[in-house]
Amino acid sequence: MTGICDGRVVVVTGAGRGLGRAHALAFAAAGARVVVNDLGVGLDGTPGADSPAAQVVTEIRAAGGTAVAHGGDIATTEGARSLIATAVETYGRLDTLVNNAGFLRDRMLVNLDEDDWDAVLRVHLKGHFLPLKHAAVHWRSEAKAGRTPVARIVNTSSGAGLLGSRGQGNYSAAKAGIVGLTLVAAAELARYGVQVNAIAPAARTRMTERTFAETMAAPTAGFDAMAPENVSPLVVWLGSAASEGVTGRVFETEGGRVTVMEGWRPGPSADKGARWDPDEVGDTVRKLLARAEPPGAVYGA
Repeated sequence: MTGICDGRVVVVTGAGRGLGRAHALAFAAAGARVVVNDLGVGLDGTPGADSPAAQVVTEIRAAGGTAVAHGGDIATTEGARSLIATAVETYGRLDTLVNNAGFLRDRMLVNLDEDDWDAVLRVHLKGHFLPLKHAAVHWRSEAKAGRTPVARIVNTSSGAGLLGSRGQGNYSAAKAGIVGLTLVAAAELARYGVQVNAIAPAARTRMTERTFAETMAAPTAGFDAMAPENVSPLVVWLGSAASEGVTGRVFETEGGRVTVMEGWRPGPSADKGARWDPDEVGDTVRKLLARAEPPGAVYGA
C-alpha cells in the first residue's frame, strides 16, 4: 500500500471499533504502518472478552497493509509508555499519534457519581495526556539528537466539549480539557518538530448510536453522513507530512463537511479604570451582552 502516509508509523488508540478502527484502516490504506491500540472494553469501560485490536490488525494485513496490536491501558503510565515503545521497537520510529480512546457514563449532574466522573475523565483526558507525553519525550530525544521529526498528534474532542451536552457533564468537561491540552501541546512541542491538532467529529459509533439513536441511524440509500469513515480522511491528512504548518487548530467534521473552529475570542468589553460596585457592573454587563454574539446551543437542551 502506498499513499499520503507512505512509510510513516502511526499509533491509534481506541482503534478496535468505530472511529478508531476507521482511522487505522485509512492510515494503512494510505501507506502507514499502524499500531492498533484497544483495551477491548464495553461502553462503560469494563473489560470485554474479545480482542478488537487483533481483529483490526487482521483486516489491515488481509488488505495488504502492515499493523500490530497493542492491548495496554493507555490511561496508565506503563500502558502509555509501552504503546510508544511498541511503535519504536516494532518499526524503528514513530511519526503520528492519534488519541481516540474513550467511553461514556452519562448522567444528569444531580445523579452523576464521583466514580463515573473520575472514570470518564481518566480515559478521555488522562488517556490523551499520557500517550501524548510519552510520544513527546521520544520526539524531543530525536530532535536533540539532530533527527528532528515530522511528527503529528491528532486529538479527539467533541461538540460536547465545545458547546456542552445535557446529561454529559463528565464527558463534556473531559472533551473541553482535550482542547486546552491540544493548544498547550502545540505551543510547547513545536520546537521539536511536532504539530498538534484536534478534531470534534460527529459520527456513528457505539457511544453515539445509543445517545443520539435517531440522528445516527444509517440511511437505507444514498450518502451515509454519519459513517465514521467520513472523518478519517481529515485525520489522515493531519497525521501526514502534507499538513505542514497546521497546528494548534480544532476542526469540526461531519459527513462531507469540515469546519475550522475559532474558539474563545474577546467580545464586547468595558473598562472603568476603577473598582465596580455590583449594581453598576451588572448594568454594564447587560449592555455588553446586548452587543455580544449569543452562545451556541447546548446539545440536548
